[in-house]
Amino acid sequence: MPKSENQKKKLLLLKAFFERETDENHPASMADILEYLAAQDVHAERKSVYSDIQTLQECGMDIVALRGKTGGYYLASREFELPELKLLVDAVQSSKFLTDRKSLALIRKLESLASRHEASQLRRQVVVRGRVKTMNESIYYNVDRIHDAIAENSQIRFRYYDWGVDGQRHYREGCYVASPYALCWDDENYYLIAHSERHGITHYRVDKMDSIIRTGQPRVQTEESKNLNLADYAKKVFGMFGGSELNVRLRFHNSLAGVVIDRFGHDSMLIPDGPEHFIFRTSVVDSPLFLGWVAGFGQKVQILSPQSLVDEYRAMLADTLTLYP
Repeated sequence: MPKSENQKKKLLLLKAFFERETDENHPASMADILEYLAAQDVHAERKSVYSDIQTLQECGMDIVALRGKTGGYYLASREFELPELKLLVDAVQSSKFLTDRKSLALIRKLESLASRHEASQLRRQVVVRGRVKTMNESIYYNVDRIHDAIAENSQIRFRYYDWGVDGQRHYREGCYVASPYALCWDDENYYLIAHSERHGITHYRVDKMDSIIRTGQPRVQTEESKNLNLADYAKKVFGMFGGSELNVRLRFHNSLAGVVIDRFGHDSMLIPDGPEHFIFRTSVVDSPLFLGWVAGFGQKVQILSPQSLVDEYRAMLADTLTLYP
C-alpha cells in the first residue's frame, strides 16, 4: 500500500491504540506508539505523532501526557468507566433470560469498551456456566421484534410453548395474537405486557415466545391499556402469575416493614395496629405465588380480608399438610 494511504489511517490507528492499549496504570511511551504504528506499516516521526495526539485531544479524547523517565500517554476517561462496566457485566451474567452463549458474547463486547488490561478484570468476573439460564437463544431478537412492533403500533402473532418433563418444548395449540404495550423485567425474566382478545391485559414470558411477526393491524387501545402503569402492575402480579385482582388487607409484624416497603414501594401506608404489628392494604392478583409469599413469613403475617382469600389460604395450607401425615 502506498505510504500516503497508510498516513491517512494514522489518526484512526492512534485512536484505537489509546482505547485498547492504554489506561491510567498503563501509559504508552512515544517509542511504544512508534513501534505500534510501524507494525501497522505506518512510519511516522515523533513530531507528526505529537501533532496527531493534539488533534485527538481537540476532538474530545482525554489523552493525558505524563512527564519524566517513566512517563507516557494514556486515555484518562472513556464513555464507560471500569466500575460501570463491571456493573453491566454483573447484570448480563446474572440474567436468566440470556443464554450462556449470548451472555458471553455481550460480555466480550463490553470488554471492548475498556483497555485490554482492564478487560482482564471484567473477564475474571465471568461466572456464567452452571447458572440457570434460558434455553431460548432467540429471546435476544424477540425483544427487538417486540420493540419494533410497539414503535410501529402493530399487533403481533406468535406461538407460545411450555417445557415438558421430557425437556422438550410443547407448543400450545394455535397462534396467539396480542397488542404489545411494554416489556417488563421481573424475577430475572423478561415479560411482554400486552392486550389479548381473550384475557384483556395479560403478560407472556418472552423466552417462551416463538415465530413472532407483526400483523400490521393497529394495536387495541382500551381505557385499561391507556392507564397502564407498569410499576403498579409488577407490584400486583407476584412472579407474573395470572389471576383475578383483589383488594387485600394484611396484618404484619413490625419486623417486616422493610419487606413490605421493598415489595410495594416507599409510598406504602403502614397503619399501626398495637405495639408490634401494622395493617397494610393493597391490590394484588390472587395466585399460588402470592399465597406462597405470605406463607413464607409464617405467623408474622395474617390475611384479614377478603374472606374468600382467607378461605383459599386455609385450604392451601390444609392440602399441604396432607403431604406430611
